[in-house]
Amino acid sequence: MERPGALIRGIYVTGMPVIMGGVGNMIFTKTPLYQKHRAPMDGGKVWKDGKRIFGDNKTWIGFSSMVGITAASQMVWGSVCQKKGWNALHDLYRVRGNSAALNLKYGLLSGLAYAVCELPNSFVKRRVDIRPGKTEQGSLGKVFFVVDQIDSLLGVFLVLKIMSGISWRRYAQYILVGAGTHVGVNLCLYKLHIRKNL
Repeated sequence: MERPGALIRGIYVTGMPVIMGGVGNMIFTKTPLYQKHRAPMDGGKVWKDGKRIFGDNKTWIGFSSMVGITAASQMVWGSVCQKKGWNALHDLYRVRGNSAALNLKYGLLSGLAYAVCELPNSFVKRRVDIRPGKTEQGSLGKVFFVVDQIDSLLGVFLVLKIMSGISWRRYAQYILVGAGTHVGVNLCLYKLHIRKNL
């Protein structure tokens, strides 16, 4: 059985580009370029219930930048792993090697999965009248707090599972560690005034 320390190291070495992509994209959304081109993905349209489909915070430029920044992060991280000798710790590299072509493909798919898997959560939130970028109190708020931490990770690590063949147990470990990391990163971004709420 893998020791907890080695398990956590492997998860972070493999998942670091997703963290880098998420933080990088959050910072990008504060730039004038983003603000200038932040057209909502739903075009301001409403669903048959009269409520917005996704809301103003789901934008085409944010969707695209998440994909691009994650892909760039994966390319950079692949080079770091190569230089540091960390390939053996990386669940994908152990199976498929560490190459620029693989990193580009995996980075693009990871970023795409991250962005796509946030959309159903936003759709449901609009149905229950939770405003974009806001949190809810009570039991409903607790449910969505958990979903907010894992929605994108479910897709990202499914891509990893498909490409590397990790077990479902390992997949679940990625989700658990990833959710805890997501909370920690969001707290740091909140303290730095990059996020408006946790």
